Amino acid sequence: MDIHEPHRSHRAGWLRAAVLGANDGIVSTASLVMGVAAAYTVKDDILLAGVAGLVAGAMSMAAGEYVSVSSQADVEQADLAIEQRSLEENSELEKDELAEIYRNRGLSPELAETVAAQLMAQDALGAHARDDIGITETSTARPIQAALASAAAFTTGAALPLSAAWLTPLPYLMASVALLSIIALALLGGIAARAGGAPIIRAALRVSFWGALAMLLTAGVGSLFGVAA
Repeated sequence: MDIHEPHRSHRAGWLRAAVLGANDGIVSTASLVMGVAAAYTVKDDILLAGVAGLVAGAMSMAAGEYVSVSSQADVEQADLAIEQRSLEENSELEKDELAEIYRNRGLSPELAETVAAQLMAQDALGAHARDDIGITETSTARPIQAALASAAAFTTGAALPLSAAWLTPLPYLMASVALLSIIALALLGGIAARAGGAPIIRAALRVSFWGALAMLLTAGVGSLFGVAA
């Protein structure tokens, strides 16, 4: 009988970057479009601002994710280098340290010693990375993956309000962009919650609320400082 349980922690890295990118793409582009539209400008200017926001936002998200996750990767590599050096210089002490970790988790002293010795014989650095430092295959930093996922998700998200602005006549543009963006944000929150095993309705409402607030405030600013065409 197969008792394998479908865990979701391996999705954490790319899922976080993708959700953040798509959410930011929808909210920032929709807010930008509505802010410019509220300033009573012409449709070509609105679309130009939206496209510029899409390109700039996608590159900013990619660069930000790459730099941020690269910093995490640098820290992980530095910790692994320290651990490797310690294993080379103090192998017995490192084995005792690993055995103590297993004793604290509930193993008997004899079994903890045996497990530590066998794991170190197979992959000493891997054992210490996982059980001493806390670095695992599913949690390790992947800068390029995070950057690409974030940029692609931002572009996809930004394309939704931009498409609505392009296809909708100017008098109905703001309402169309706002409605489509809120629906998209709710779906995004629900999908992300589903993929991560979290409550769907709460996530959808949370994402929709903050997105709607951002659009409302930006439209208000545009209306306040806009001039009639």
